[in-house]
Amino acid sequence: MIKLNDISRVYLIGIGGIGMSALARYFQSSGCKVSGYDKTPSRLTKELEAEGIEIHFEENLDAIDKDVQLVIYTPAIPAEHKELVWYQENKYPLLKRSDVLQLLTKNQRAICVAGTHGKTTVSSMISHLLTQEGFGCNAFLGGVAANYDTNYIKSENDCVVVEADEYDRSFLKLFPDISVVTSMDADHLDIYGTAEEMEKAYYQFVNSSTEVVFYKHGLKQASNFKVKEEITYSAQNDAATYYASNVMSKKGSYNFDICTAGEVLVNVNLNMGGMHNVENCVVAFAVAHYIGLDVPKLQSAIESFKGVRRRFEYVIKNDNQVYIDDYAHHPEELNQLIKSTSSLFRNEKIAVVFQPHLFSRTQDHAKGFARSLDLADEVILLDVYPARELPIEGVSSQLILDHMAIDNKHLLSKEGVVEWAKSKKPRVLITAGAGDIDQIVEPIKNALS
Repeated sequence: MIKLNDISRVYLIGIGGIGMSALARYFQSSGCKVSGYDKTPSRLTKELEAEGIEIHFEENLDAIDKDVQLVIYTPAIPAEHKELVWYQENKYPLLKRSDVLQLLTKNQRAICVAGTHGKTTVSSMISHLLTQEGFGCNAFLGGVAANYDTNYIKSENDCVVVEADEYDRSFLKLFPDISVVTSMDADHLDIYGTAEEMEKAYYQFVNSSTEVVFYKHGLKQASNFKVKEEITYSAQNDAATYYASNVMSKKGSYNFDICTAGEVLVNVNLNMGGMHNVENCVVAFAVAHYIGLDVPKLQSAIESFKGVRRRFEYVIKNDNQVYIDDYAHHPEELNQLIKSTSSLFRNEKIAVVFQPHLFSRTQDHAKGFARSLDLADEVILLDVYPARELPIEGVSSQLILDHMAIDNKHLLSKEGVVEWAKSKKPRVLITAGAGDIDQIVEPIKNALS
């Protein structure tokens, strides 16, 4: 049995991934010698290098650390990866990212956030509330929390907040005490085959919770949850245990009350766009309230929350122009993103640049993507970002485009998008996707400026 406290040297294969980089920061903060490999440099790898972590970008057995006590790898790494194979053949201790999270959640009070959508924002909000209250938590986030400019938050308290990722059934390794389920829309059907099989995995995850499950009011699959206590939440439905009321939007932010059991608990100012983020805020507050944190301090903590990088992130926000960047990569996420933007910036035409993520997801949800994108006034599609996958015959961004009903739609390269932004200068622009579309955010910002 590997004991993480005994590790002094660790190597991560796929260190630039958002989940892997959080683990790298955890080991670095614990005094370990950390190094790793990733396929390409990125903003995250540059930040890790600036923090003293050695990274290289080619499969090179001469560059790896051969004195490590632990090798961690991501499922996105191919089985034939030279460095992974070498460590396997030479009998080094190897763990998947999910195995490390398993060890962390086993030994601490674990708050595990699951769901097709909203995991990162809810996890980041909960972590921020616990940190600002002085309660503290060790948080492993799927995005960079703007308040801390990192995806890992360290604490001496014996409490951990993690995203419970359904991909590869990883969340079934966790030991949740408090679980949150934001949604159970079908996804990762390349892993599960059917939506029903995915739902079975969720039931197994939730029913392993030792204390309580928080879930979105109206979640039809919740009848299969069998835990000690259930608490529901909603954006505005007063049938939920916790819900928002008197919601008012102003200049891309929200003011509202959070209510429970007929009692108005707090007058909240949330400096984020999107009604889905109001709902995310409600459940984050509910978890903190359940733990027993001070309500007036929670009010202040919510107001100070700056959001998460690439989650309804305002790249530009002024009277003349709005540019929002978001990680949305599922039809329902795009639907919420575009509707929220429309409600905040009424009477404005909305342009969306979308990069589909994975050939399998594009194949499974092409019609759903088309329906969501049809809510915009103009849509530009980039090529599918393959990530871990090989191409599937007949599957491309054209498949989505062919299903779309609006006329103002195009296929462009990244360079073409920047030129388009420079010439068209749309008043309200969204870029969305989970691939490498973030590489053109700064060039688009400069083009619009």
